[in-house]
Amino acid sequence: MSRRAKIADVHTICSALPAVELGTSWGDRPTYLVKQNPKPRGFVLARAPRHDAIDPRSGEEYQDLLVIRTANAEDKAALVEADGPFFTIDHFRNYNAVLLQQSRIAELDVDELREVLTDAWLAVAPKSLSKKFLAGEP
Repeated sequence: MSRRAKIADVHTICSALPAVELGTSWGDRPTYLVKQNPKPRGFVLARAPRHDAIDPRSGEEYQDLLVIRTANAEDKAALVEADGPFFTIDHFRNYNAVLLQQSRIAELDVDELREVLTDAWLAVAPKSLSKKFLAGEP
């Protein structure tokens, strides 16, 4: 059985995927990006606290959100509707991504986290790179 995930696993998993760099997007937000032309595309982003993402229990802005891309609306719905830590907000209504509080990452095991992050990478990676990866090619 896989162990519970830790926030450090996000870096380990994302960094192990092909053509990934840790950069920034949305101004200065740490983002895992897939290198490609004309510019890299993000698949995991550390979101800044904002007024449109409020913790219903505390009434405060979430301080520790990750935005994780999904391939499509169906994959997004599956993650949000499952009994787990993924959710969405109105701001992301028409965007294929889910939110995850870093403080709730231990609700996932490492294998579950790896699957979600790999699927996020596959959602933005160039098709030729995705095919090589899925075929097990270096």
